[in-house]
Amino acid sequence: MANANTNSKAALVAELNGLLADHFSLFIKTKNFHWHVKGPRFRDLHLLFDEQALEIRDQIDLIAERVRKLDAETLTSVGSVAQHTKIRDQDSTSLAAEDMIAELRDDNAAVVDRLKGMKPLAEQAGDNATDGLIDDWTDMTEQRVWFLKSLLA
Repeated sequence: MANANTNSKAALVAELNGLLADHFSLFIKTKNFHWHVKGPRFRDLHLLFDEQALEIRDQIDLIAERVRKLDAETLTSVGSVAQHTKIRDQDSTSLAAEDMIAELRDDNAAVVDRLKGMKPLAEQAGDNATDGLIDDWTDMTEQRVWFLKSLLA
C-alpha cells in the first residue's frame, strides 16, 4: 500500500507542477493581452485582463508551496515552465480583442480540465489539503471562464 501511495503522491506532484507551469504561462499571456488589447472596449478589457492576471499570479506561490509541503521539488526556470505547461504561447501583439478573449477562455477551460483531473490524484494520495485547494482553484478558474465566455455571448 505504501508503494501505491508513493505513486499517487508522485502523480499528484507532477500535476501540481504542470498546474504551476500553466499558471505562469497563463499569467504571461494574460498580461500580453492586457498590454496589447485595442478597440472600443479597450478600457474594460485592459482592466479585466489585469484583474485576471493578478488572480492567476497570486496562485503561483500557493501551488509551488503546496509542492514543497509535499516534500517534492518544483519548477526552477522558464525552461521548466515551458516543459510542463499545456498553455500555448501567443506572441502576437495584434490579435483582435475577441480573439484574445476566446483564447483566454479556452486556456482557462484547459486549466479547469487539469484541475478536475487532479481531484482523484489528491484523493488517492490521501492529501486532503491539496484536495481542498483544488476546489478553490477550480472555482476561481471557472469564474474566469464564465466572465470571458459571457463577453463573447
